[in-house]
Amino acid sequence: MGEGVEFDPGFVKHMSAFVPNIKYAYEAISMTRDFNRRKQQFKMFFPKIQSLIKNYLGFYSGCILWAMYIKQFEREPVLNNLCFGGEYNERETLSEVDFMLKYFDQLAKDVKYYMGQNFSMDSQSRNIVEAYREFLKVNEGFVKTKTTADIKIPSSFKIPKDLEKIHEVIKKVTETGRLYELFEYAQQVL
Repeated sequence: MGEGVEFDPGFVKHMSAFVPNIKYAYEAISMTRDFNRRKQQFKMFFPKIQSLIKNYLGFYSGCILWAMYIKQFEREPVLNNLCFGGEYNERETLSEVDFMLKYFDQLAKDVKYYMGQNFSMDSQSRNIVEAYREFLKVNEGFVKTKTTADIKIPSSFKIPKDLEKIHEVIKKVTETGRLYELFEYAQQVL
């Protein structure tokens, strides 16, 4: 590695904020008084919401996989960790993932209400968010992560045998932006 390893291998450039985007969609829906128009707006936002969730699930998967990959390099500096040196606030650190977990239940109700369809997030998606929550918590939001030795992998996670394959897939998805391609690899380690 030489000089160190990047905290973010290139995921963030493909992200847009989850909570503000969800709130924006629901504010737009709530501004319409006519129920039929609300239904139409929800139907319009639903694919965008699903895409946002899918992207975040890929991001969470990628973060876990990237940590597993760079953990193999003993005491390499972690470069550009914007969290380092901050003060750990568990509630604040976990707020996005907690919001997402609650939102999964709300989304099921909203799909039923606005679209008359049954919907629920699959257990694999929920598992990824819960695993990422555990990962964030055990690493205390990465405020103390200065080197790869500081990264903690929860004991329930399984380290993949072929870390180079993980690295190759991460390089590919950071170029294409298709973070969801990391799902299958995350499911192998969680």
